[in-house]
Amino acid sequence: MLLRSMAVSCLAMLPLAALDAPADASEREQRFFRQIEGKWRGPGEIVAGKYKGTKFTCEFSGLTPNNKLGMTLDGGCRVGLFSQKMKATVKRKGRGYTGSFLDGARGEGLDVIAGTVTPDRAVLTLKRNQLDGAMLARLASKDQLNITVSVTVGEALVPVIGMKLDRIDSVAVGSVR
Repeated sequence: MLLRSMAVSCLAMLPLAALDAPADASEREQRFFRQIEGKWRGPGEIVAGKYKGTKFTCEFSGLTPNNKLGMTLDGGCRVGLFSQKMKATVKRKGRGYTGSFLDGARGEGLDVIAGTVTPDRAVLTLKRNQLDGAMLARLASKDQLNITVSVTVGEALVPVIGMKLDRIDSVAVGSVR
């Protein structure tokens, strides 16, 4: 509950401009999602807002849905003795992407309303009521996934939350299928 509140509170403090929808699905998008499969763990930090400086540790399982273009990161994060279940899901819909963070904007989370995907990154547009945000998931290498959640302040994109996740399993990325 504490981590969810901190994440949503940090995002709710600042507005963001939406990103454009992507072109048709392709092999490069499928390649990115396949590389997310597996187990990930690492540190994160809130880098702006009310909870700036709060450090946490997360662990996620990366999954891809059968017969659909997309991904799910399912797991949780900890701050000291407190832990919070976290889940983000995104799937291709038409020319763009839809999905949710936690239970979506109807609950206590955010909706994914658009996005673009390349072989090494996904940039997703997030929305909750009047709040707009963006999440960048970038593969720094086959074994390192960096996630940044940002908001726009005025005309500048400002990072709010950052995570550096390392692969903790021995999945041979791209060889399954």
